[in-house]
Amino acid sequence: MGTRGRAIVGLPIETLLTELNKAFADEWLAYYQYWLGAKVAKGPMKEAVIAELTQHALDELRHAEMVAQRILQLGGTPVTSPAEWFTVTHCGYDAPTDPYVRVLVEQNITGEQCAISVYKSILELTLGKDEVTYNMALQILSDEVEHEEDLQALAEDLELMLSRA
Repeated sequence: MGTRGRAIVGLPIETLLTELNKAFADEWLAYYQYWLGAKVAKGPMKEAVIAELTQHALDELRHAEMVAQRILQLGGTPVTSPAEWFTVTHCGYDAPTDPYVRVLVEQNITGEQCAISVYKSILELTLGKDEVTYNMALQILSDEVEHEEDLQALAEDLELMLSRA
């Protein structure tokens, strides 16, 4: 990263890099959770759930790219080992061991709620101190809020369908 680009960050770079690497790990784990969930999904409205999980997986991968790019701009290195993702993650990984669509949707709602908290925290950390990271976190937060809404709507649709069966 350019020296002026680093100089305008008004907080310790290492603190920011630590938080961004945690978010980076979260994004990769979320990507895999969504991707694998889409592969194993079973039950009512399966095709709609698969489509939503697949789209969200692609969004999480895009978020990982955004966060990695920012880490590099700040002179850091994204977490290089998938095994390390599990040691630095905020949100963890909820393996889709039960392929029933309702369970998968609920697992991913929980993941999105965690992601919302993570990016809200990054926004608070960078407000007025690092506009570039702030804007990136705001964009990702907007996506995560939309994901939670999408998944909750799917859960409601599933509930309505099952209650009328």
